[in-house]
Amino acid sequence: MPRPSPHPAHRPAVVTGASSGIGQATALALAAAGHPVILGARRVGECEETARVIRADGGDAVAIHLDLADEESVDRFTTAVADTVGTVEILVSNAARNQAGSVLATDPATFADVLDVNVLGTHRLIHALVPAMVEAQRGDIVFVTSDVAERPRPSMAAYVTSKWALEGYVRALQMELEGSGIRATIVRPGPTLTGMGMDWDPEVTAQVIDQWAAWGFARHSSFMRPAGVAEAIVAAVSLPRGTHATVVELQPEAPLVDRSEFPPGGSR
Repeated sequence: MPRPSPHPAHRPAVVTGASSGIGQATALALAAAGHPVILGARRVGECEETARVIRADGGDAVAIHLDLADEESVDRFTTAVADTVGTVEILVSNAARNQAGSVLATDPATFADVLDVNVLGTHRLIHALVPAMVEAQRGDIVFVTSDVAERPRPSMAAYVTSKWALEGYVRALQMELEGSGIRATIVRPGPTLTGMGMDWDPEVTAQVIDQWAAWGFARHSSFMRPAGVAEAIVAAVSLPRGTHATVVELQPEAPLVDRSEFPPGGSR
């Protein structure tokens, strides 16, 4: 069977968790690249504000309410997506919940709530949208995980577990989609300036950061901007056919230091 023709320039895209941070930046970047974008999140008002900005700049964007923990909400969302843009060609699974708490201090209900959004909610979305992509034999799915999947941190028991589980899920999906025309990519950001965790108690936040530093997770003070992560996501889905970015890890670049602090180079 011949491979499908190259993707058209304007590919319908869905971005979850699009009300702020990486999701919002990704929606803006995809729209700037010419793709019609559906923005999904619980805070649909914030998504609509972003969609208005996109439309004012000549782009095509619609905001639709989405709660990944609510199966009926996912059903309504995916029906609205199909009615609005037809078959999705770019799906950015970015929505996530983060909750501070050690293994012993996190009650089972809170632990389950985090996994319900980050893992089961992701599967609800994939189960609803990806079969049509497979039928069309084209598409890109990007899963925004976290470098905690590679380097776990203390005091984030549920979040770390969810991101480990999500990367395992994607690895299996990549094998199952082999030859389907669908590329599934893990984008694994390190520390990024987003709103995630901003609702924590400041004292708890300080304690968590101190623990991370004690385990060597704070080499410097720089954080990435969401727009930088978004550009990496757009680059991954824009690769020419025949090239598949399976895992892309992003880390903040360290601030410049005085050249005298570097070890002397070998000179002749």
